[in-house]
Amino acid sequence: MKHITTIGSAALLGSMGVIVMSTITGCSQQQEQQEAQNRFLVIEQLPNGKYVVVEEMPTEGPSRAIIRERDADGRIVERFMNEDEMRALADQEYQRMQAGQSELNEEPSSSPGMGLAGTILAVAAGSLLGNMIGNALMGNKNFQRHSNSVNKSAYHRSAAAKKSSASKSKKSFFGGSKKSSSSGRSFFGG
Repeated sequence: MKHITTIGSAALLGSMGVIVMSTITGCSQQQEQQEAQNRFLVIEQLPNGKYVVVEEMPTEGPSRAIIRERDADGRIVERFMNEDEMRALADQEYQRMQAGQSELNEEPSSSPGMGLAGTILAVAAGSLLGNMIGNALMGNKNFQRHSNSVNKSAYHRSAAAKKSSASKSKKSFFGGSKKSSSSGRSFFGG
């Protein structure tokens, strides 16, 4: 009878391990899909001539943007930018960044915003140029700081909060050495 309980415990632990690993894998795949998901952006030109993202939403269709700029008289004019135009600007800025000539290579300045191409690359690199380039750029600390500084949208803040809480929940699930009061051992044997 003792062997049956041991086999049952081993099967239960093995099943729990598979469930935990599939949950973690699902979370990382969901995050990658979110990074590569097409976006609808509203980008606004600031009085200093630089740009920030004021609205960002995931979209089922192609990525696109509305650019709000000031004309010669100071009035705000809106123009539409399709995915091909966005991709071309992002690719040009990525090439400049690879050559060390982009403002994305530098520390962010105290004044908000960046150039239009840098703003588009900072916000939508994964969806426009692919996950490999997006992930490589996210490894660059200056790029991450620029990405966070140009994106003022509620969606970005919400996605960042979800990412932060997901990483905290992973740590709290595996971290700590909480003891069970009944036997003095935790479920994982700690």
